Amino acid sequence: MSINFRIFKDFVHSSNFGGVLLFLCVILSLIIANTSLAVPLQNLLDTKLGFENETIHLNYSLSMWINDGLMAVFFLLVGLEIKREIVEGELSSPKKAVLPIVAAIGGAVVPAVIYLVCNSGSETAGGWGIPMATDIAFALAVISLLDKRIPSSLKIFLAALAIVDDLIAILVIAIFYSSGIEFVYLGLAGVGMIILIVMNRLNVKNPYLYLIPGIFIWYFVHHSGIHATIAGVLVAMTLPTNDTDETSPLERLEHALVKPVNFLIIPIFAFANTNITIQNEMIEGLTSPLGLGISMGLIFGKPVGIVTTSFLCSRLGIGQLPENSKIMHILGLGLLAGIGFTMSIFISMLSFDNQIFIEEAKLSVLITSLIAGILGYVILKFSGKRKSRKAEG
Repeated sequence: MSINFRIFKDFVHSSNFGGVLLFLCVILSLIIANTSLAVPLQNLLDTKLGFENETIHLNYSLSMWINDGLMAVFFLLVGLEIKREIVEGELSSPKKAVLPIVAAIGGAVVPAVIYLVCNSGSETAGGWGIPMATDIAFALAVISLLDKRIPSSLKIFLAALAIVDDLIAILVIAIFYSSGIEFVYLGLAGVGMIILIVMNRLNVKNPYLYLIPGIFIWYFVHHSGIHATIAGVLVAMTLPTNDTDETSPLERLEHALVKPVNFLIIPIFAFANTNITIQNEMIEGLTSPLGLGISMGLIFGKPVGIVTTSFLCSRLGIGQLPENSKIMHILGLGLLAGIGFTMSIFISMLSFDNQIFIEEAKLSVLITSLIAGILGYVILKFSGKRKSRKAEG
């Protein structure tokens, strides 16, 4: 019994557990959405929570709190990861950063172009940002299943690429998927940012003190018309870090957030936003311009953009492929980057007012992400086996 419990405990603390939990939440949500429990679940998500008066407006549905509140914490963690990589990681020098940056740009632009070609002139053209995104949690969960069968450099490259990809998605959301700007609230958010920058310059080392102005920044950004989750990234960029062995305030907060985000926030977001009641029209929508734009963008556009830019950078001497890797490995990574899931679903909800389009987009993202993950896993596993056979020969 003690051995079995130890195995279970090790699994819970492993990187794989978050991916499994996320997958289970998606399955559970889909099951509930297609039973008699669908209406009670939707009523729960529509329940208003909070308060408001003449000056403070914080009375929103539960789903809004999940998508604008909890996801701001997710974006805070993403922002911390981006800053750490810029200061001390894979993005800390031009030589290290150039390949994942260029590959991420290629992996974002090509899917967007494919989507626009499929949806040109239609009312779904505004969803071009959906296939641009990569789900870090799912992509890294899949590649971690391969363990030592692939070079460790590929995991680092995928992590750096996914982080740059998320930064691109954040910029796209901030610029193209935000409503009309309220400059008074934006100015107040700016004041909050100045306070955080001053705290950074004064070397305030308690990371949790940065969250107090951060809550006000979230409120002001939310009311400014820019999507509230961007506040998480803005706050993250002000936390102090370093490139030494000393644990920085940024690293302390990042470490504190990893498990709550991966084991609680992302699964809750997945459960709340994949409760799709599947209808015939939605199945047909998989082959509509909207569905094809998403599926072709994620499964075809992602790997083409990433492989092409990586190959060109390598050939031109601008960047270097990950150690012990081949183009086949990069193809597998490109397919794993086609797991859009969290970010793609998030952008889907920002792209359309028509609920049918949102549901069709979510279903397309779910099915396509599953296919991309399986294909990427198989290709990387096959590449690993072929490499080991050559070594034995």
